[in-house]
Amino acid sequence: MTPLVSTPLPADFLLSVVMPVYNEQATLHDIVAAVRAVPIRKELILVDDGSKDRSREILQELSALPDVRVVLHEVNRGKGAALRTGFAAARGDVVIVQDADLEYDPAEYPELLAPIRNGVADVVYGSRYLVDPRDPGRERDHFVHYFGNRVLTWISNLCTGLNLTDMETCYKCFRREVLRDIVIESRRFTVEPEFTAKIARLPVRIHEVPIRYRGRKFSEGKKIGWRDAVSAVWAMLRYRFVA
Repeated sequence: MTPLVSTPLPADFLLSVVMPVYNEQATLHDIVAAVRAVPIRKELILVDDGSKDRSREILQELSALPDVRVVLHEVNRGKGAALRTGFAAARGDVVIVQDADLEYDPAEYPELLAPIRNGVADVVYGSRYLVDPRDPGRERDHFVHYFGNRVLTWISNLCTGLNLTDMETCYKCFRREVLRDIVIESRRFTVEPEFTAKIARLPVRIHEVPIRYRGRKFSEGKKIGWRDAVSAVWAMLRYRFVA
């Protein structure tokens, strides 16, 4: 697969990066620095979802940066609620979701934007499972996470009629206008199948590009578990047959 080469961005182009934060004191400085280092005009919207560690203290420092905005939830309301808040605050032409850990590399933004900039997509998913010609020997996810993600993606494809390889990816990139027709209801990680189900109903073009990925372990702070997988299946059935 040959990576798309994006057409030049117009001078007034603005990218909105929405980053939910919950107890990420160990990685916040590094991930914010990595996002800001991407040479694209952008705003970074950090939504703290009731963190109990030093994340809020760090966010207070980061809020002084010119391209950073911080929004606080007084109590933990879940990733879906944090994304809903971030989406409402976004002012850019295109929105990218970025986790606050270091599993996903912001250097991938140009690849995620390329299909939209070239006029072949309205929504882009960064897939951890497409073969990446830039890095064919890249680190693989833990087998349990890999297997779970592939099964969930397969069920999602059955429900939506899409042919994705990685429905659960954090890296979802889309024109901001797409959000006008989507209301996120999920609180936790069921936001991924919900978003995909609702996108599938819209007259939009969906594209996937390969991305690099370094999965962290539960000992390093990974938050998703088997209960979230069960909830995801229920969400797929709900948004396929009910909502």
